[in-house]
Amino acid sequence: MPTAAVPAPVRRLDADHVTELTAIAAELLDIHSSATSPALLADLAPACRRLSRGLHDALRPVDTSDGLFVLRGLHIDDTELGPTPGHWSTVGEAGALWDVVLLLVSALMGTPIAWDGQQDGRFVHNIVPSPGHERVQTGASSSVLLTPHTEDAFHPGRAHLLLLCCMRNHDHIATTAASIRLTELSDNDTAELIRPVAPILPDDAYEVAQQFGGRPTPVPTLFAGEDGLTLRFDPAYTPLGEAPESWRAAYRRLADELARVSVAVSLEPGDVLVVDNDMAVHGRVPFTARYDGTDRWLKRASVRVPGRRTRPETEAAEHGYGQAALEAWAA
Repeated sequence: MPTAAVPAPVRRLDADHVTELTAIAAELLDIHSSATSPALLADLAPACRRLSRGLHDALRPVDTSDGLFVLRGLHIDDTELGPTPGHWSTVGEAGALWDVVLLLVSALMGTPIAWDGQQDGRFVHNIVPSPGHERVQTGASSSVLLTPHTEDAFHPGRAHLLLLCCMRNHDHIATTAASIRLTELSDNDTAELIRPVAPILPDDAYEVAQQFGGRPTPVPTLFAGEDGLTLRFDPAYTPLGEAPESWRAAYRRLADELARVSVAVSLEPGDVLVVDNDMAVHGRVPFTARYDGTDRWLKRASVRVPGRRTRPETEAAEHGYGQAALEAWAA
C-alpha cells in the first residue's frame, strides 16, 4: 500500500502527566484487583474528574483533518509484560495496568464501549497474532495485508474513536491509516458513494452476528457531515459484486485515493494511536508471526463521543445484525 511521506501527527505527554495518569490507574487497579471489574468501570468517570486540566486538554479527541494522532510519552517495560500470548483469551491480567491507563484515556475522550459478542464483552481487547488465523481479515491475522477499514463498519453503534496502545512491536510492524479528508474525489464519485447501494457484513470476529437472520441493509460509503466528509468503509466485508459498475468504479477510486494518502505508523511500546473512526480507515502490513512470545501485541479500546453528529440519521433504523454494544457507565 502506498504511504504518504508526511508522518503521523504526534502529541507528547510530559513526565508530570504520565506520572499523574499512571498513578491514578495503579490506584484503581489496586482497589478493584482486576481491569475487567465492573466497579472499576463505574469509577472511571469520577477518576477522570480528578485529573488535571492539562491532561484533559492533551487527551482531547482527534481535531485535525489527518483523522489521527500518536499519543507518545508512556513507557512500558518489556521485561515486566511476560510473553505475548497466542490468543486474546489467554491474556488474563497481563498488562492490566495499561488496560486501566487506556480506559482512562478513553474516558477522557468520550464513553468507552464494548461488544457482547467480541472478546467476552471486554472493554479493552488484546490484538495478537493467533495460530490458524494468519490469513483472515481480523486483528488476529498476520501473513496478509489487513485491508484498510472502518472499525466495526457493519454496526450503526460503532465507535467514533479507536485507540491502539502498543505493548510490544520488536519487528516495527506498521499500522496504516488514511483520512477521507485528505483524498481528492470527483463530485461524481462522491455522489455515487453517498447513495446506500451495498451492505457491510459482520467481520469474522463476530461469529454470532454472522448468523443473524435479518436482511443486510445497504449503507452509504460516504456522508457529508457538518464539518466535512465521513466514511464507512470495509471492502473485505462488502459484497461489491452485487453493486452496479458505476458504483464499483467509484468505490475503487476511493480505495486508490485512500492508499495514496495513507500513512504507515510503526508504534513503539507505550505509543497510543488514536484514530477518528468516522474520518479515517486503518489497517496493518503483513508480517510473519513466530508464536514464540515476542510477537507484536496491541491493546485496543473503542470510544463513543456523546452528541457527535457525523453519521446519517438513517443509521438509527439499522438492526446491527443483532449485536449489542455495552457502555462503560452502564456496566
